[in-house]
Amino acid sequence: MTTMTDTSLREFKMPDVGEGLTEAEILKWYVQPGDTVTDGQIVCEVETAKAAVELPIPYDGVVRALHFPEGATVDVGTSIIAVDVGGGAVPVEETPPAKEEPQPQPKPEPAAKKPEGRKPVLVGYGVAESSTKRRPRKGVPAAAPPPEETLYGASVLQSIQGELNGHGGGAQPRPLAKPPVRKLAKDLGVDLATITPSGPDGIITREDVHAAVAPPKAPEPVVEAPAAPAVSYEAEGARETRIPVKGVRKATAAAMVGSAFTAPHVTEFVTVDVTRTMKLVEELKQDKELAGLRVNPLLLIAKALLVAIKRNPEINASWDEAAQEIVVKHYVNLGIAAATPRGLIVPNIKDAHAKTLPQLAESLGELVSTAKEGRTSPAAMQGGTVTITNVGVFGIDTGTPILNPGESAILAVGAIRLQPWVHKGKVKPRQVTTLALSFDHRLVDGELGSKALADVAAILEQPKRLITWG
Repeated sequence: MTTMTDTSLREFKMPDVGEGLTEAEILKWYVQPGDTVTDGQIVCEVETAKAAVELPIPYDGVVRALHFPEGATVDVGTSIIAVDVGGGAVPVEETPPAKEEPQPQPKPEPAAKKPEGRKPVLVGYGVAESSTKRRPRKGVPAAAPPPEETLYGASVLQSIQGELNGHGGGAQPRPLAKPPVRKLAKDLGVDLATITPSGPDGIITREDVHAAVAPPKAPEPVVEAPAAPAVSYEAEGARETRIPVKGVRKATAAAMVGSAFTAPHVTEFVTVDVTRTMKLVEELKQDKELAGLRVNPLLLIAKALLVAIKRNPEINASWDEAAQEIVVKHYVNLGIAAATPRGLIVPNIKDAHAKTLPQLAESLGELVSTAKEGRTSPAAMQGGTVTITNVGVFGIDTGTPILNPGESAILAVGAIRLQPWVHKGKVKPRQVTTLALSFDHRLVDGELGSKALADVAAILEQPKRLITWG
């Protein structure tokens, strides 16, 4: 008779895909028990408090078990799927002593078997960490446990780190990178072994992958499973519906409450004639340098804000409560508020201040399309310094936006409407919008906030100032 051995079983744990997040909800499984998986294959989609992320499996094998159903919330570090890297269960003899007695050196055998804790199989002694050619029958003295046992033994930290970097069971050392970064590199055709890591402990970051691509390009689009519908508790004929608050919406709610009751908000408004800016947008759409790129009023509004920050750098800052210091940023990570089916997110364009107009247009297009597809990564929502929220797309004239936590200013852009306006001494129909700038009054006083907002308005009224001031 034979039985099955689990010596080649790998448990893939929920990684920290959001830089410090403690849990994630499993939205969808793409595999089932019995399916064959390969290194880098997407096995499930999870939603953290910041975004929906697809998780690739870091080894080849056969799925043995899914430990949680769709919709379950799982703590980081908890095993979610079991994979047999040996290609399936291995039959073994239930009477192994009969196989061991003919061996010329029977005494070393128990010493070798005891620390390893493996059963003899038909071929060798099971799958070892480094190679299937390892044979403990050669009388080798007992040694320290192999990496496989370390992975499942006391060193939990090593286990989690190995799986986060996608090399939990491989003998060949692989570059350190979290699963989303490894997936990004695969999509872009980048060999991680050729990248010099800039992250802590030698971990390759998304920025490292993007920097290795010339020219930069967005990851190839991936078909996304439909967003998991919100669970509601509604009895027939009920007058109320209760919707669980979790994921992105839960994180947004907590962030907004924290921001509103931590940073003293001040909001200022200005109404401006943007007719010339709208004409420039139409001209830029015909420019060969911008062919194929997203050119719209938001592009020039973003550029106007970047120029205003350059002229008023103190508005691009943050408040360090612990050190009681104002931290002025010499870079601009420009956030763009985006409404998605899962809630409000604010991805940002890294180092937007250093980008040309075509580069800014490309980044904006990638940011918006990625957000709409639900593919925004947690890293893309980290480190923002100032934000734009375009409420005008909903036909709203203006609002009083709440600061994104850790930032000092947010610009709201209202709808652009054809209105009667005094132009060169005569009332004429002009394209007009209202801008609203909210800022943290702890570090931005009324004069600074007013100057920054006035500069944005002046540029949109006379876009040639992008050249003279930029």
